[in-house]
Amino acid sequence: MTEISHRTRSRTAVVTGAGSGVGEVVARGLAQRGHRVALVGRRRERLAEVAASIVQTGGTAKAFPCDVTEVAAVDALKVAVLAHFGAPQILFNGAGIFGECQTIAESTPEIWLETLRANMNGPYLVCRAFMGEMVRTGWGRIFNVSSAAALAPIYHVSSAYQLSKIALNHFTRQLAQELAGTGVTANVLHPGEVRTEMFAAIKADAASRTGPGREMLKWVEKVERTGGDPAEKTAELVLEMLASENDAVNGKFLWIKDGLKPPMPSW
Repeated sequence: MTEISHRTRSRTAVVTGAGSGVGEVVARGLAQRGHRVALVGRRRERLAEVAASIVQTGGTAKAFPCDVTEVAAVDALKVAVLAHFGAPQILFNGAGIFGECQTIAESTPEIWLETLRANMNGPYLVCRAFMGEMVRTGWGRIFNVSSAAALAPIYHVSSAYQLSKIALNHFTRQLAQELAGTGVTANVLHPGEVRTEMFAAIKADAASRTGPGREMLKWVEKVERTGGDPAEKTAELVLEMLASENDAVNGKFLWIKDGLKPPMPSW
């Protein structure tokens, strides 16, 4: 792992989706390196557990329950984080959902639209809330969790998920362009094939289908057979990107090291 330069130590990080999965592991990794972590998510009790665990091991963390798809909630989140920690320099948008393994014709409108809200609107609102504060500090890193699905051929039972990640990629590239020269960068990353709560939800949903959606079980079985990618690889990638030699990496699609899925052409 790349050694983090002195000037990037003891920063404040905002991590969404911090109550479980990749977001939780990234939050713990940042705290272990001495960063102050604002834990953001919808599950108040789970966030409190993660915060307490980090504090017990010598880290600094506080839970900020928030639905990042709601404008007023994110506005309140900004006020609360700034009051407690001050301006953040690291932002990790890990909150997201898969939706359902279903064709467009058979899709559930509420689930389809909620997938877009969680995966597109959430990162937009959180980035918008904090980017100005990050620019004022003169240094920062924004990480938006995308997926290799955004670069893959169209798969007919995940239209909302693929669309949300494609849109997130474009949003991040535009964000990076706006941030160019400020000292703040924005990139997307593929966390790999990780066995998280989202993975379990995909498995359960695919198993419940009798039509095309059941084909997702092939991917599920592959991940289970290989064991999947450890979420720690995403934490390592985030920590490496804090090093000064990565100051010019902006608007890129980042890949974990030695992931199950080899890097795909992006831009």
